[in-house]
Formats: sequence, C-alpha cells, structure tokens
Amino acid sequence: MRKILVGALTLVSLLMPWQASAEETASSAEALLHQMDEASRELSYELSYILIKKNSIEPLRYRHSLENGETFAHLVYLSGPPREVIQRGSEVSYFEPGLDPFTIHSNKMVAPLPPIMRSDITALAKYYDFISMGRAREAGVGCDVVRVAPKDGARYSYLLWVDTRSKLVMRADLLDRDGEPLEQYRAVSYVVNPKVGEVLQSLKNIELPAVVQLPPQPQVELGWQVKWLPQGFETVSHNRHRLMMTERPVESKMFSDGLFSFSIYVAAADQYTVREQLVRQGRRTLHSYLAKGKEVTVVGDIPPATARRVAESVAFTAANNKGDQP
Repeated sequence: MRKILVGALTLVSLLMPWQASAEETASSAEALLHQMDEASRELSYELSYILIKKNSIEPLRYRHSLENGETFAHLVYLSGPPREVIQRGSEVSYFEPGLDPFTIHSNKMVAPLPPIMRSDITALAKYYDFISMGRAREAGVGCDVVRVAPKDGARYSYLLWVDTRSKLVMRADLLDRDGEPLEQYRAVSYVVNPKVGEVLQSLKNIELPAVVQLPPQPQVELGWQVKWLPQGFETVSHNRHRLMMTERPVESKMFSDGLFSFSIYVAAADQYTVREQLVRQGRRTLHSYLAKGKEVTVVGDIPPATARRVAESVAFTAANNKGDQP
C-alpha cells in the first residue's frame, strides 16, 4: 500500500511542473496577443503584404497612425484597377472601380486585413486557446508563433507570426479543421516610424465623399429561431428585405464571435430551390437547406459541417409553418 501511495505522489509531483508550464505558456501567448493588439492600434507604421488565396495573390499596402486618440489609416490595392480605403477618425471612405466613392460612419475598415488585428483578445480567450508554437523568421525578422485554436472545433483557426520587436503581425495563416491553409497574409516589408503618421496627417486636408446617411433599420420580429450556434456567436443584425434582382422577400440574421462571422437567410421555396447544396470557396461556405417549404441558407466564414448544423437547427414559428411569407 505504501509503495502505491509513494508512486501516486511521485506521479502527481511530475505532472504539476508540466501543468504549470502549460498554463504559463498559454498566459504568455495571450499576453503576446494583447501586445500585438496594442501595437497595431497605436503605432505609426507602413506594412506591405500579399494576400494569398487558392487561385489569386493580391498585393496591398497599409499605413496606420494614431493622432490624439483618432485613427488615420490608408489601404491601397497595388494591382489591377485603382482601389483604396481611407479611415479618418470615425469615418471610412471607399473608392472602388465602377462605384461612386462613399463614406460611412465606422471605426473599422471593411478590407483585407488580418481580423485578429481588430479583435477583442480578452473576449476571444473564452472560446479560443492561445498556444505558443516557438519562434520562426518571417519578412526578414524574428517572430513568435502563436496558434489561435477554437475550443469547440466548430470553426477555423489562425497561425500567427508576430514580430518580436514591434509586435506587429508579419504573417497570418487561416487554417481549416485539418490544419490546411485556406488563405495567408504575408508581410513583404514594413517600417515603424513617426514619419508615417506625418504622411497620414495629409488626410485631414483632403476632401472625401460625404457621409452616407443610412436609414434606420426597423426592429422586425422574424418567424424563425436558431436553436444551435457555436459558443460565442451572437446576433449582430437582423432584417427583412427583398432581393434586388428578383424582388424575392428574404429574412436574415448575421452572427459574429469577434473573429469570424456568418449570415442566415430564410425565404419561401420556389421552382428554383434545390433540396440541399454545399459550396466552399476558400474561407467562405454556402450551405442551402430546404425545410418546411422554406429555403434556409447559411453563408460565412465557418466550416461546412458547422454551416450544415446551424442550418438544420433553424426552427419556424407556427405562423411561418402555415406558409406565411418571410
């Protein structure tokens, strides 16, 4: 009996340092991501990078500075037709080919930047594990490598290379559940310098498009509910509208966990509706499902299995089951 007790105590004593080491590693990985978040929001820097997808490579340049608490940023697409996004405080202006330039009230660009740069790390820690993966070299500098992995396995993960000196993201790989890359952000060159902020101060003096006044969205009661969502996903918006080309009435809800997002669309089935279809292109999944005379479509940055489970969890009210239009 004494030998068994001694053996058990020895095993516990061996496991305790390992457990403490794992907790310290997780803590250091989270601390590094907080430093990355602070650096990306507060430093004056210029970052040139390429966005690599399955069938395309997009070169971009991003400049950022913080002046008296206001963000100034400029994103330029470096190939193809001229395209750019300008942020000046709480206003973001978009210049796209074939569209009239416009400005909206927002504190974030809708642009190809690593989403982790604009996320609440503390909130993400509830649903993601932050795992230190050692060190590597990217964009000519030494980096700490961190994996951001979902605790429930129901969404994608990121592998990040963070510059050990500036704490800026040098590379971000979006990985599927098998660890295969879906897209990559890879820095080519960067500079951290107050002069970048001086250059961006010229944005104060340029004339940007007038702010678009979006009509208030009425709070409508939708005729369905979602019974299952991955942990951490919350409703961002919901509305009822008609499709532009077909005038088909559609109800929709958008969900986000602060890193990934997806939308659910519900419409009455018609002659073009198929019983079920699944399409994935890069990070984007589309799953369409026919239920009780309604076409339920899930579109967003989630794995196909998750999209299917979300779609099949949509439950309709009694009124909707009687055939009422969305």
